[in-house]
Amino acid sequence: MVSRKVFVVLVAIFFLAASALAAEVEGVKFPDKMKVNGQDLTFNGGGKRTKFGLQVYVAGLYLKQKSGEAARIIDGDETMEIRLQITSALVSANRMKSAVMEGFEKSANGNTAPLKARIDAFMGIFEGLDNNDVYEIAYVPGKGTEVSKNGAISSVIEGLDFKKALYGIWLGDKPAQEELKAGMLGK
Repeated sequence: MVSRKVFVVLVAIFFLAASALAAEVEGVKFPDKMKVNGQDLTFNGGGKRTKFGLQVYVAGLYLKQKSGEAARIIDGDETMEIRLQITSALVSANRMKSAVMEGFEKSANGNTAPLKARIDAFMGIFEGLDNNDVYEIAYVPGKGTEVSKNGAISSVIEGLDFKKALYGIWLGDKPAQEELKAGMLGK
């Protein structure tokens, strides 16, 4: 029979170990490690996106090696992932698409024409958007950007140029939100 003290110690160890396995951003847990295309990725950092004072979503960045260098991450032709979770019932598919399109415009310095068909394909992921939906936006070299919603792959969009514009929405010179960018960069 296990004594009460031993039981308490075991429970404490379990909770400490469990907390070490997940990062928490604004109440949303992110795994410390992810596996994408057979490669181990580590949680680099995360943050929240707010609009008009309301939290819209939280996002986390996963890399092979932690980095605070936005340009290196955006330009990198290596496996990485952005995980985004909707945290507001007030967000609609149209609002999300509008915000993401604005992000593409800023990221590509207004030159989205070469990316138009791929941006349109990407925007389809937001159809039927719901509170607590989880989007995984994983870049895999030689394959493209795998876009998943709630664990189901929706599409694969080719091109490093597309990935650069997409990741630039959050990590570029004109990010969706400076605080979110800093959080994703682990700052």
